[in-house]
Amino acid sequence: MTLARQLALRLGLFILLLLAVSMITFGAMNLLGDPLFNILGPISGCEDAISESGESVTVESSDGLAQNCGPDQIQAVQDAKEQYYLDKSLPERYVRWLGDAVQGDFGTSFANQGESVTNIVRDKLPVSLLLMVMAQTIAVVIAIPWGVWAASRAGKASDRVSTIGSFGLVSMPNFALGIILYYVLIVRLGWFPFRYEDDDLWSRINSLFVPAITLALPISAVYQRLLRTDLITTLQDDFILMARSKGVPRRSVLFKHALRPSMFSFITVFGINAGALIGGTLVIERIFQIPGAGSEIVTAVFREDFPVVLAFVVIITAGFVLLNILVDLLYSILDPRVRT
Repeated sequence: MTLARQLALRLGLFILLLLAVSMITFGAMNLLGDPLFNILGPISGCEDAISESGESVTVESSDGLAQNCGPDQIQAVQDAKEQYYLDKSLPERYVRWLGDAVQGDFGTSFANQGESVTNIVRDKLPVSLLLMVMAQTIAVVIAIPWGVWAASRAGKASDRVSTIGSFGLVSMPNFALGIILYYVLIVRLGWFPFRYEDDDLWSRINSLFVPAITLALPISAVYQRLLRTDLITTLQDDFILMARSKGVPRRSVLFKHALRPSMFSFITVFGINAGALIGGTLVIERIFQIPGAGSEIVTAVFREDFPVVLAFVVIITAGFVLLNILVDLLYSILDPRVRT
């Protein structure tokens, strides 16, 4: 299979998956909750109120409380239903939402009426993306030399100590590690700011360094274990033994000859870990009070702000799938036999 055909197939699957995720999420949020109540609150019970004289009437709202409904309240309900297409069937509402989303319009927030969801995403998502990129970068920078070093000393006392350390990092929950690093690096040593600063790129990176380390350390331990195992196997191959017999320096054997064919498991987990990293970001952003997508998603879930949650779910899904498509393509670059 050619690289172009492989890419076309992956993109087709990407579109189908994105449609399925958006359809399921949209349906679940509209069927399991009451969008009209989330928009208007108790006056949503005025939807069926009828007063021929134009005077206020009392109805029971969806939360079971009595609500006085006059012409203004009834008109507000009708306006909200038209604005959010709540007077349409669920499939028609989804098609309308999808048409707007394709054009970059994810609707209006329920909790902050009048505020564009697209603007919320534009403000919050870059912060989380920077945090995740920093975490993955730090994890890779730590894991590759650590894995090569451990593989070159397989079975020795230093390798056993390394194994204990990696298992310790993997088993420690993110929130516990985050609290420890926050206390040591920020409270005690004062090396980093207490809160997120957004003055310029350097201040953002400086503010996110400790949260990024918190996310990166457990991931780097996973990468290191995989790379060490694959490297130990590769170092037993004939071409490595041939290189050693020719007098190739040990560093060159490890980094130039053995590292590349040992990267497949590493790359696979790198792509998959993006999903786990998103979940870890939700917790870390709350601990370090970072105004990113993670904090916004948690707040939107508690508020039942459906448009905000739906927008982030779709965008995060798209990013995760695209990253894994790139991982598949990287396989083809590292080893052309994968294309067949």
